Amino acid sequence: MEHAPAWLTNSLIYLAAAVIAVPLSRAIGLGSILGYLAAGIAIGPWGLGLVTNVQDILHFAEFGVVLMLFLIGLELEPRRLWSMRRPIFGWGSAQVLGCTALLFAAGLAFGAPWRIALVAALGLALSSTAIALQVMGERNLLPTSSGKAGFSILLFQDVAAIPILALLPLLGADAGAPQAAQPAGHLWWEAGRIVAVIGGIILGGRLLLRPLLRLIARSRTPEIFTAAALLLVVAIAALMQLVGLSMALGAFLAGVLLAESEYRRELETDIEPFKGLLLGLFFIAVGMSIDFGVLWRSPGTMAAIVALLMVLKAGVIWFIARPMGIPLPERPVFTLLLAQGGEFAFVVFQAATAARVFSGDTASLLVGAVAVSMLLTPVLLVVADRFLVPRLGAGRRTLDELSEPQAAPVIIAGFGRYGQIIGRLLNAQGVAATVLDHDADMVEAARTFGYQVHYGDATRLDLLRTAGAASARVLVVAVDDKEQSLRIVDLAREHFPQLELVARARDVTHWNQLRDRGVMRVERELFESSLRSGRTVLEVLGLPPHEARRQAMRFRRHNLALFEQMYPHYKDRRRLIAVVKEGRHQLEEQMARERAETAERERKGEERMPGWDADR
Repeated sequence: MEHAPAWLTNSLIYLAAAVIAVPLSRAIGLGSILGYLAAGIAIGPWGLGLVTNVQDILHFAEFGVVLMLFLIGLELEPRRLWSMRRPIFGWGSAQVLGCTALLFAAGLAFGAPWRIALVAALGLALSSTAIALQVMGERNLLPTSSGKAGFSILLFQDVAAIPILALLPLLGADAGAPQAAQPAGHLWWEAGRIVAVIGGIILGGRLLLRPLLRLIARSRTPEIFTAAALLLVVAIAALMQLVGLSMALGAFLAGVLLAESEYRRELETDIEPFKGLLLGLFFIAVGMSIDFGVLWRSPGTMAAIVALLMVLKAGVIWFIARPMGIPLPERPVFTLLLAQGGEFAFVVFQAATAARVFSGDTASLLVGAVAVSMLLTPVLLVVADRFLVPRLGAGRRTLDELSEPQAAPVIIAGFGRYGQIIGRLLNAQGVAATVLDHDADMVEAARTFGYQVHYGDATRLDLLRTAGAASARVLVVAVDDKEQSLRIVDLAREHFPQLELVARARDVTHWNQLRDRGVMRVERELFESSLRSGRTVLEVLGLPPHEARRQAMRFRRHNLALFEQMYPHYKDRRRLIAVVKEGRHQLEEQMARERAETAERERKGEERMPGWDADR
């Protein structure tokens, strides 16, 4: 009887361990990541010993991180990424440099040579992108201030890994030897290769990828489109690794370039299952890679490194959280997610061993400390959720989400100052509406006044289905946050095409983005109230009420028409400015002519009786 192939046996072991450990971990409130880590420990060399080729699995599983960064890039348009440049390079550099300085000083204080202390500090300053973003996604934290700040810092860390790896050969044991020196031409050649690859990704993303995806989509073969999506990510990752750069960073860059593509949603749908499986495999591999032999031989040293790593990093991150504007109840999770070690530390310490910066035993000790910190993080999050966050968030209410199916013809997402007016008007007309809001305090306050408001996040597809989106006629998008508003619109367009969308626009940019998504019933939140205040100012200055109203209505019509003229050009700043100036000049000239004609008629004693309904 033939034996089963090794890959089939290993697949059976991985899947069985995950299916058993993850549901158990979630059932007792520890989360899925700790379940994956526990599964890895159980089947690894220091558990049942069912799997021994840990490094090979870890290298393969790192592709899950690559896919995750690609999907995150798909959610970020280039303009939005550019707008985040200050938090990325400002707070990101503050975190990396601050943590590196403290960890380096601690290493010197414990008697480590400066080279070892520096490389250890640089590697330990990095955090786990995989665990942090996975936890943020599970808790729906990415749209929050802490989620955005954490993502900015993690993205900077991925960028910072490049110069850290480039620094290692200069710190190696043979760094001072003549044979270690590289000719200047070679260094310029390496730099040129890096620039060429990044430039090729940017240029290809702009000019080639979209036409290529369009051609593949026309074949109407879903599995080929899925294969093309995976090929795209694998090819970019291979290119980045070829020149010694971060695979995850390259995938993220590709995702950003395709963020405005018409195939963004299809790419997300095709890659998401592979990302989930490979990320789970990555966490299992991390659990298997924990060298408990080093831990048994030097338990005190291991405990000291883990404690210094997490305490010093937590201190720096907690210190910068306040000026970053992160609310106090969100800081414990934000701090813990960034205080752990990261997967890039494995790469840094392996490269440091190859460059003879330190010995294999030292690398094993540091890798073990990083893995233990990643193992401790989910446990610490549970402790923080149960004991610390409730105290810091005293007065912040938590409610049960909407769970009973609804069937009202109208759904209102957001019941703040804007949604309340709409809800009260509908209620006065006897029109039933299902109202959703994700602010527990707002929900409680509204219920106190007798309004039926459900607690829930309308950016979740399952909650929209429960709210009755499949049978409703109208969805009113009245949430404050622009990104959440656009996500709700995208979900509704994709899954509930029968819904008529009525949306609130925070500003002109938001108005244009809603129009890009085909939402025609868009109202700017301050336009009508500002117009009414303008009428009041004209009346105070002496204009008759009917004339003030007439001029305000004329301005309203002109402004709405001008917006329609501006919309096709809003991505062309020069043309947009020209249209705005031309429209404003025309309005000013027209109103000046009318004022002159009115003054002339008054001089001649002619009466003008426009009435209250003129120029509606």
